[in-house]
Amino acid sequence: MDPEVVIIGEPLVEFSAAEPLTSANTFQLSFSGDALNAAVAAAATGVRVALVTRTGEDEFGERLIAFAAGRGVDTRWMRRGPGHTGAYAVGADPAGDRAFAYMRAGSAASRLSPADVADAPVAAAGAVLLSGITAALSDSCAAAVVAAAEAARGAVVYDPNFRARLTTAPAARETLAKVAPHAALVTPSCPADTGALLGTDDPERAAVACLELGAAAAAVTRGPDGVHVATRTGRRQVPPFPASAVVDATGAGDAFAGVLTARLARGVPLTEAVRAGCAAASVSLSGQGGTGRVATAEEIDGLLGA
Repeated sequence: MDPEVVIIGEPLVEFSAAEPLTSANTFQLSFSGDALNAAVAAAATGVRVALVTRTGEDEFGERLIAFAAGRGVDTRWMRRGPGHTGAYAVGADPAGDRAFAYMRAGSAASRLSPADVADAPVAAAGAVLLSGITAALSDSCAAAVVAAAEAARGAVVYDPNFRARLTTAPAARETLAKVAPHAALVTPSCPADTGALLGTDDPERAAVACLELGAAAAAVTRGPDGVHVATRTGRRQVPPFPASAVVDATGAGDAFAGVLTARLARGVPLTEAVRAGCAAASVSLSGQGGTGRVATAEEIDGLLGA
């Protein structure tokens, strides 16, 4: 069966610590990266999800594919090839001000290209999730993101996910401008993404800027202040769900994006999809690392109905 959701991006080997990187001596091995986090979060809700990427022909690449498959992700388009499997170390910080050390330069996933998109079931999916992190990895990755946005027939969700270590603000703005006209939803964070890419720290102005770029809707995430949702016909504030425990904020935004994309693929209205994403993000805060705690559909629906 064709996947309902297609996600394109780089999965990473994750070495996570319960202390800041400046003092941590013990690390837990897992697997993360924004695309993998989102794919695992979406798959946990029962939606068919495919991850389109490349991994290295090394032991970590083999383990990463097995990890994704074990969590319900369709790995048929996780191709192994030249380059190493990317990795990073992260020190946990409940406040969300985390320190990352990346080992991804020249990774296998940085060699993604429009050819990988052409081989994947992008046009058949009900929704496609794309990220600014993917676009920032290389010129060929940026071309792949734009190609996927153009090829998609379902809802395109674009998370700008600006990372100054990976790219420049002008380059990230250029990709956003190319993808937005094809996007059913753009999900910038405020102020991290909006300040750099849209020139404002005001969520309402940021949402308007996304609509002016051509996006059908915007969901501006504001951490503990919830999400500002805007379409051409209305605005709404979606409050957050209080977390039962806050251990690590790594991957919370990815869980949000993955679950809301999964709900959109199933035809759920935008505001309800955003609320489901908020619920998944809240649950994810109680685990360490990007995939340490993944919400089930029952947990999400329980929070929505509370």
